[in-house]
Amino acid sequence: MALEERARSCLLRFRHRLEQDIKPSYLMDHMISDGVMTVDEEEKIRTKPTRKDQSAALLELLLMKDNRAYISFYNSLIKESYDDLAHLLREDLPSIFCEAHKSSSDSATSYVQTVLSEGGVPQRPVVFVSRPELVNRVREKLYWLQKDPGWVTVFGMAGSGKSVLTAEAVRHHGLIEDCFPGGIHWLAIGQLDKPDLLVKMQSLCFRLEQSLDSQTLSRPPNSLDEAKERLRFLMLRRYPRSLLILDDIWDSTVLKAFDIHCRILLTTRNRSLTDSVSGAKYEVGVQSGLDENKGLEILALYTKMKPHGLPEEARSIVRECKGSPLVVSLIGALLKDNPNRWCYYLRQLQQKQFKRIRKSSSYDYDALDQAMAASIEVLPDEHRELYKDLTVLEKDIKIPAKVLSVLWDLEPEEVEDILQEFVDKSLLFVDSHHKPYLYYLHDLQLDFLVEQNRTQLEQHYRDGPPTSGDEECLYWIRFLTYHMAKANLSQELYSLMFSLDWVSTKSQIMGPAHLINDYVEYGSILDKEFQEFLSQNGHQLEERPFPDVVQLALSQPHNSEVYRQARLQAQDRTSTGKLYFDLVNKSGVENLSRLVIHPHQGSIYSACFSHDGTKIASCGASKTLKVFKSTSGEKLTEIQAHDDEVLCCAFSPDDHLLATCSTDRKIKVMFEEEHEEQINHCQFTNTTKRLLLATCSNDDCMNLWNLNKPSSQNTMFGHFAPVSHCCFSPDDSYLSTSSNDGTIKLFQVSSANEWKTINVRDLVAENDEEVLVKCSTWTGDGKLVICAVRNAVLLWDLEANKKMADCSGHLSWVQRVQFSPDGSQLLSCSDDQTVRLWETNKVHTSSAICLKRDSNVLFNGEEIVVSAADNCNRLQVRCKKNLHKNNVGCLFEVLELPSGKLLANLLGHTKTVLHCQFSQNGQTLITSSEDTTIRVWRWQSGECKVLQGHKEQVRCFSLLSNSPNESRLLSWSFDGTVKVWDTETGEKLQDIEAHRGTILGCHVSPDGCLFATTSADKTAKLWHCESWQCAYTLNGHQDCVRSCRFSWDSQRLATGDDNGEIRLWSVKDGSLLKICCPDSKDGMDSLHGGWVTDLHFSPDNSLLVSTGGYIKWWNVEKGEALQTFYPTGSALKKVHVSSDFSTFVTIDNIGILYILQRVA
Repeated sequence: MALEERARSCLLRFRHRLEQDIKPSYLMDHMISDGVMTVDEEEKIRTKPTRKDQSAALLELLLMKDNRAYISFYNSLIKESYDDLAHLLREDLPSIFCEAHKSSSDSATSYVQTVLSEGGVPQRPVVFVSRPELVNRVREKLYWLQKDPGWVTVFGMAGSGKSVLTAEAVRHHGLIEDCFPGGIHWLAIGQLDKPDLLVKMQSLCFRLEQSLDSQTLSRPPNSLDEAKERLRFLMLRRYPRSLLILDDIWDSTVLKAFDIHCRILLTTRNRSLTDSVSGAKYEVGVQSGLDENKGLEILALYTKMKPHGLPEEARSIVRECKGSPLVVSLIGALLKDNPNRWCYYLRQLQQKQFKRIRKSSSYDYDALDQAMAASIEVLPDEHRELYKDLTVLEKDIKIPAKVLSVLWDLEPEEVEDILQEFVDKSLLFVDSHHKPYLYYLHDLQLDFLVEQNRTQLEQHYRDGPPTSGDEECLYWIRFLTYHMAKANLSQELYSLMFSLDWVSTKSQIMGPAHLINDYVEYGSILDKEFQEFLSQNGHQLEERPFPDVVQLALSQPHNSEVYRQARLQAQDRTSTGKLYFDLVNKSGVENLSRLVIHPHQGSIYSACFSHDGTKIASCGASKTLKVFKSTSGEKLTEIQAHDDEVLCCAFSPDDHLLATCSTDRKIKVMFEEEHEEQINHCQFTNTTKRLLLATCSNDDCMNLWNLNKPSSQNTMFGHFAPVSHCCFSPDDSYLSTSSNDGTIKLFQVSSANEWKTINVRDLVAENDEEVLVKCSTWTGDGKLVICAVRNAVLLWDLEANKKMADCSGHLSWVQRVQFSPDGSQLLSCSDDQTVRLWETNKVHTSSAICLKRDSNVLFNGEEIVVSAADNCNRLQVRCKKNLHKNNVGCLFEVLELPSGKLLANLLGHTKTVLHCQFSQNGQTLITSSEDTTIRVWRWQSGECKVLQGHKEQVRCFSLLSNSPNESRLLSWSFDGTVKVWDTETGEKLQDIEAHRGTILGCHVSPDGCLFATTSADKTAKLWHCESWQCAYTLNGHQDCVRSCRFSWDSQRLATGDDNGEIRLWSVKDGSLLKICCPDSKDGMDSLHGGWVTDLHFSPDNSLLVSTGGYIKWWNVEKGEALQTFYPTGSALKKVHVSSDFSTFVTIDNIGILYILQRVA
């Protein structure tokens, strides 16, 4: 049927408005789900270059469709909160009459059995009674999902039969055919945390993808957000008309993970859970007990009698247990084996009704406790004790018999016989769809067991944890730490969690989320040193490939227990060929961070303490708002806050409200208001006496909003560039603002007048460079202001207008800083995707003294001398002696050059000098510069030869050999050329057009026969030193080739690129030998944490060390990574290597010096 004319006219009338405002991608998801649009049509629209073009193409397609497409488009606008646009289309909606529901038989056809079996829907219980009224009510609600997505909630108390009822409702041919031809998918949820929820969602995604095509399986999603998007894609695109059943939902935050605009039925005890999600909602309440006739029917089926032939005690039993399906089933199973005990079991129930077996519990069902006690008492003595052992299991976890064979130390076959006895007596449930069978307790049964056996619970463990990776040992891998902590096995738990085998096994099978959760959960059992180690390094455990925990621990202080264990393990493993490196100069690597958290993917723009100091909120490029504990980093909640990047978040004074602002121009709290441009920050007043919200924007203005009257109360002017942050003083008298104009301004709140300006730019800038002040905040006494500039945090005294202290540690721009309520801690967040907590009393002026990455190192036996400039334009010479002695008192010495006398002042270069080098005899100094020249100085006389010819800066050069008589100099430049010079005469010997792009690196082979060049044109080249001809062009890198190095035997060449990839080439024929790279990219979207900037072979050419975001050591023959060292900073520029390949010296981008000694 064609689109009605009035609907067509409406679309044409409002076409321009729709094109301007809609985002087509989400709308098309709904339309595909409704079956009015194909995936091919969506792909054609997605190829359009801009959002507006895509919107125009979607409307053009809609005009060619029918009434159903128009209605689907209208409903999509409603679901995506385009209420104003939907209102425009509402009056001209076409009228479509719903078809009558098809009727079909309830017989379990093979088609229905296949659909339900593939979707994991549980089978009917052996003893089953029909409840047609409730079943039909559920089916009636499910038919409402025939056309549109929505939620059907089946709610009722525990043991009321919700799951059985739901499974029976979907066991209907007509319902499946009419409403859910895409299938029915069952997922048991239960009580779980975020890591467990991720595992569940991974399992569902795997099941759905496997059903489609086993050849196109994707990797499991790594986060809840990714899992949600994957599930959204599968349900809307691949299974557009299917039903997802979520069994036993407890938590609204879990339910939000499935808020993907599909058709969902959930069973729960809390009917209000769906208040937290969007979409149409329908409910079916399940009464807590069966009526008397249904209860008698269950007892009759168990005892194989007719209902009217049951004794009078049967009716009394049903009444005493209040018709609970679970209790009636328990008693019925007992009577099946002992049919003459009607009076006995009734008497047991009646007697225990006045004497509670448990003093308190999360459930208030007397009858269930009484039935449980009666059921357990009939077990043989040895089996009764085994049943009590099930107390150690966690709720909602299904386990194979093999797990219990570990717990009971029995043969699996014997365990299966015992479990079958428990199942027969309804003391245990079995999932027969899974092979091997999985067994589980109802949570009411587990609650009863825990309360009964609290004082006599015994834990059973083998001598060591199962680390085979056997899938049937999954329970122990997941919950062993839980059981050990519960049994107070602190020492065993400590040993387990520092076992590299355990860490590797659990992380590979369960993922890092479970492992990090263990470290946070049981930090109180571990000693303080180990807890600090995990707090500062836990975020590294999310790296892939997984880092070596022993290597991470070798960076800890020498006198710590963590280091002692790591050193012993490292020494033991070096005998098997493993590589480990000890950080010798630990005293020079001051870590001011108390906790490092990696909460978001992408830059973090804001983080703030709650006013009670127990929580931290953060937001950023991920568009989400997250709240977590300030002590451990445990996530408490996650909210999809805006449609675009979230730039700021702030707690209200009572911590009950959170305000956010975004690049979508919206402030979200109790109301929404808009600036003319992007809103960068929002801040509540500190007290409720006069509750205001301050906001600042790219329109160079600051606004004050009265929350009791959502309108702008006052506007402040004074900055000449976008204002990035604002903050009230502790007494709310002043408002500090930070701007891209390089200043901090202080305004009086009452009058909106400017009070004081701090010109940060003049204090930190060199030359005329731009300084963006990202943030400023106040100390508790209001006397000091701290601000974020670049990757550092700076503290000023307001009265003296003087810098008091500073600190660095972030790898990129710091976006926000804030003090804790008591001022003892400082919170900062950065573009490096981390949130850091600092101890305020450790932050001092010298914290910011850092070395620059250009350095030189002299290795002299066991002595190392490092010279490098610092950020105060001073030359520092640091000496380290006795490298093999790990005594605490062996510290750096910072030496001033004797007398500081100026020996020569060589003037000539007109721009920055980039490189300098003495000749072998020390009489000649060679320099290169940004001014495109090279100068050869007789520095004592001042005589100079200028080597001119390059057109762009000359960053480096090299003498063709180390011979004292060598006068030939090789230079390379950004102009893509290599030139050869005679330093004695100044003559240019060769001029080689080497590359089409900038030359980034060059190295001469040790035998002097060849040299190699690397370039931004993604190639490396080998050249003959005699003929100056290109021997080979080495193609294959996918990014700029930045570094190269010959092996000492001149047989191999290593090259490294900006994607973090290292390639090994044969010098003989230019062939590729190996590609050295990890299995996957890291968080920086690189294979090496950044550019590969330096390479060195070991003397025997068997090992290779490389620098990038971190240092890696490689097996040259296999191309495999042997070890990784993660610095505090990043972007390592160069590594100095001792002649025996045992000592490595480097400086990171925040100026920290590292001296690494190979563990022997």
